[in-house]
Amino acid sequence: MNTSENESYIYYDGMNDYNSTSCDQDSGPESTSRARLILCYLMFCLGLLGNIIVIWVLLRHTKLKNMTDVCLLNLSLSDLILAASLPLFAYDSPSIASCKLMTGFYQLGFYSGTLFVTLMSVDRYLAIVHAVAAMRARTLRYGITASITIWIISITMAIPQVVFASLEIDEYDNSSQCQPFYPENRQYFWKMWRNFCENTIGIFVCLPIMIFCYLKILVVLSRSRNSKKHKAVKLIFTIVCIFVVCWVPYNITVFLQTLQLLNILNTCEASASISTAMSFAEIIALSHCCVNPVIYAFIGEKFRKSLSKVVNMCLRDQRGGTHSLRDTTDKETSNTPVRSEY
Repeated sequence: MNTSENESYIYYDGMNDYNSTSCDQDSGPESTSRARLILCYLMFCLGLLGNIIVIWVLLRHTKLKNMTDVCLLNLSLSDLILAASLPLFAYDSPSIASCKLMTGFYQLGFYSGTLFVTLMSVDRYLAIVHAVAAMRARTLRYGITASITIWIISITMAIPQVVFASLEIDEYDNSSQCQPFYPENRQYFWKMWRNFCENTIGIFVCLPIMIFCYLKILVVLSRSRNSKKHKAVKLIFTIVCIFVVCWVPYNITVFLQTLQLLNILNTCEASASISTAMSFAEIIALSHCCVNPVIYAFIGEKFRKSLSKVVNMCLRDQRGGTHSLRDTTDKETSNTPVRSEY
């Protein structure tokens, strides 16, 4: 994360070296730190519980059938990974291992989440705009292949930040802060590389793809009176909109930090403003890990029905034994039409 650079800014002088000019930023009042701690633990609890329920329902009742199901499952796994980093993010890291773990979880959650939301947008585009031609490309096999590829890309993108993540010990109060320690002669390159990767994935590649897909979808839907198509795109469209609201402020702030490295926004006032913006942007971005389960619950009609059925089956299993569960499952399988979309 970029939070490690919020307290002190050293300006780049354009000659592959850093000059001595620095702006020390106040870390904020104790009440702000306490509020941050409470928010992190609240989001951790909600994200952990919500995404575990979503994964449980998808695996227990829905049974993965196509690319949409695979994307929803992997997006929940990505949010679960991001939520797991929140307790470590709330406190100063006590060890290098926890520092690297927090950095790895955050980076992996960021890249995989962005790519899976983009894949879901492309999947909706193919399903609505090129429904017949894309039938072969939206199978379970292609969904699994695309998911494995995304996880490999995400892990590869996260590795450099994990390698450089370390602890900085404050000599005055003996506290520790997790931040990247790049090789002294390559600091500029690695900071630019980190910001370039995050902005490329988050803004310059994935965001335009999402916008293109949904503009095309809206054009097709405006000409169609098929209510099923409207319902099929409603959930995914909401997920994408929430993703943009949560992550675009963070990516914009990262871009502003890049301008600092380019010696454009190189004043103490600009540094203080970007530092404050990053603190808020990070919290907004991290909140995304607990939002999607809420979207499923309020907008995903099929998900609500699936969750209700799974809960009822578990309750009947506890009350009446496995025979009751089998009868219920057989009855639902024979009498309930299953739709492939949420």
